[in-house]
Amino acid sequence: MTNAISIESVSKTYDGGVRALQHVSFDVFENEVFGLVGPDGAGKSTLFNILTSLILPEEGKISMLGYDVVKDYKEIRRMIGYLPGTFSLYPDLTVQENLEFFAVMYESSIRANMRLISPIWKQLMPFKDRKAGKLSGGMKQKLALCCALIHRPHILFLDEPTTGVDPVSRKEFWDILRSIKSQGITVVVSTPYMDEATRCDRIAMIQEGVIFKIDTPANIVQQFQGHLYSFKSENIFSLLQVMESCPLNCIYYPYGESCHIVFYDDISTALPSFQDFMQQNGQTILEIIPIEPSVEDCFIEIVKKAE
Repeated sequence: MTNAISIESVSKTYDGGVRALQHVSFDVFENEVFGLVGPDGAGKSTLFNILTSLILPEEGKISMLGYDVVKDYKEIRRMIGYLPGTFSLYPDLTVQENLEFFAVMYESSIRANMRLISPIWKQLMPFKDRKAGKLSGGMKQKLALCCALIHRPHILFLDEPTTGVDPVSRKEFWDILRSIKSQGITVVVSTPYMDEATRCDRIAMIQEGVIFKIDTPANIVQQFQGHLYSFKSENIFSLLQVMESCPLNCIYYPYGESCHIVFYDDISTALPSFQDFMQQNGQTILEIIPIEPSVEDCFIEIVKKAE
């Protein structure tokens, strides 16, 4: 596969000694949807700002479509589209005016790229005379995506595009990203939502500026180690306090109204030992069932084992 982006040992430290990125290295293939997955503060936006030539790396090298991100930033800016994490269009301009403005800025035209943006533009058409600042969160992101695509970029960067967007709009947005990929555009997207990771061809898991796993979502789930169970107690807070002294070879974490636990020893002995431990510490287990791991479970397991 041909690389669209090659990142080699990129690091970035902010004033005050905050280490945002630590020797980050990975490749993004042409015509794939690549996801950068991690919680807030993991370093996703810093990496996107470096990739889009908005800030300089402290060390390391990035090659994008054969160009150096630092030396050839002007060429790179012509070839990429960027949707930042915050709404960055002109709120006092209408939907139509924003799109026309960006078309002129990129020396492009709406008509020339209508085939690419038409799935999004059809949804925006009823609001074309509405000021951008008056749109809903989902519609704002769709307009921003249209503006980022108006010059038909080779690579599209989207920094947490669905944060604060309702679930229906989130699904529609990801369907649009798959259609963009089908037209030969490489998509690089960051997200804190683990369920969105499954919509990517490959993902890089990042935590505290360190990339600790890169693979397809299916392979990451397949490589999950241990036996995963979900269990409930009458008092989740009391349960978590008791679990701090659990002597078993396991990791655990709250998950909604229940708790997930991963056993690493033989389950035929680990499970009865766990139930005995709970009983000895006055905890009533309402249910305990084996479950299949999700990408989120894999992320948490890898981070907790590293800790």
